[in-house]
Amino acid sequence: MATRRRVLAGLLASGLMPAASWADAGSPAYLAAARRSDGRFILVGLTVDGMPLFDLPLPARGHAAAAHPVRPEAVAFARRPGRFALVLDCSTGGLLARLDAPPGRHFYGHGAFSVDGTRLFTTENDYGAAQGMIGIWDAAREYRRLGEFPSGGVGPHDLLRLPGSDQLVVANGGIETHPDSGRAKLNLPAMRPNLSYLDPHGTLLEQVAPDPALHMNSIRHLAVAPDGTVAIAFQWQGDPYDAPPLLALHRRGVPLTYCEAPPPLHRQMHGYGGSIAVSESGDEVAITSPRGGMVQVFDLALGAFVAAHELADVCGVSAQKSGFLVTTGTGAVHGLRGDVLRSAGSHALQWDNHLVGLAQI
Repeated sequence: MATRRRVLAGLLASGLMPAASWADAGSPAYLAAARRSDGRFILVGLTVDGMPLFDLPLPARGHAAAAHPVRPEAVAFARRPGRFALVLDCSTGGLLARLDAPPGRHFYGHGAFSVDGTRLFTTENDYGAAQGMIGIWDAAREYRRLGEFPSGGVGPHDLLRLPGSDQLVVANGGIETHPDSGRAKLNLPAMRPNLSYLDPHGTLLEQVAPDPALHMNSIRHLAVAPDGTVAIAFQWQGDPYDAPPLLALHRRGVPLTYCEAPPPLHRQMHGYGGSIAVSESGDEVAITSPRGGMVQVFDLALGAFVAAHELADVCGVSAQKSGFLVTTGTGAVHGLRGDVLRSAGSHALQWDNHLVGLAQI
C-alpha cells in the first residue's frame, strides 16, 4: 500500500498539488528561539510588526535558525556545543528531520541554505583536530549529510550566503573549544580569528583577519548588505578594561574598516557584540549588546555613528523595511530607525540571541 508521503510526493511531482510556501505558515517575517514562562523552549514565527504568529516546541535551548528560501521549513539549531538541529514544518508544526552532528563534531548554532534551497550549510567543530568545518546537507532528500569542508579557521560560528550567489562568508571566531570542557575557551592567548569567503565546494576565495593587536577579538556574527558589504560583530576575549572595536565592515579586496561609537557609549557595550543586522535599504547597520543593555546604529556607507538606545538584555536584531526590529531577554520587542525607538509590544517570553529575517534569505 502506498504511504501518505509517497502519495503526496506523487501529487507534487505531477503538478496536481501546489507546493507549500511560507504563506501556508502565515507569512512570518522573522524566526526567533525563546523560552516560555513555564521553562519550555520554542521556536517562534513573528509578523513584520513583531507579533508572535506561531510557536513550535524545541527539546532544549535554541540559538539561531535557518529558513528555507521557498518551503515553510526552519532548521532550529541547538546552542553551542549542540549536537542536534531540527527541521520543522512551520505550516503544520511537524518534525521533518533531525540533523545529528557526526562523531567528533558539534554544531555552533548557525546555518544557511543555498540559493535554490537544495543544500544546507552548517558551522561545525571538529574538536579532535581543533578545526572548523562546514557541513553539507541534502535539503532535497530528507536532509541527508553529503559531506563537509574546512571553514578556513578555528571556531566557525556564523555563516551567511552572499547576495545572489552560493558563495559563503564565515565568521571563524578563533576560539578552540571541546564539549568535554563545556563552553570553556581553551586557546585564548593564541587565538586567531578570521573572516573567510568560500565557494560552495570549500575553495577559499579570500580571507581577512583583525589587526594582530586585536587577535583576541573574536569574530562571532555577521550581516550582509544588498551590495555584498559584510558587517561583523566582535566579542572581546582580552582584558575587560580594554575597549577594542566591536563592529567592522568588509568589502572584498580591501582591509577591514572599524567603527566605534563615542567613547562613553562604546565602553557601555562591555566588549560584547551580541548580534548584528543591516537595514533592508542597506544604509544602516545595528549592533546589540545584552551585557551592556544597548543597541547602536551606524551609517553603513560612512561607518559613522548614528544613535544608541538603552534596552535591558537586548540581543536579537533584524532588518525592517525602515530600520530594524530588536528583541530582548525580558520579552520586549522594539522597532528602531536611526535615533527613533518605538515599542512593538512585550510578551511572556525570554527571547534568545537572534532574530532571523526571512526577507534576507
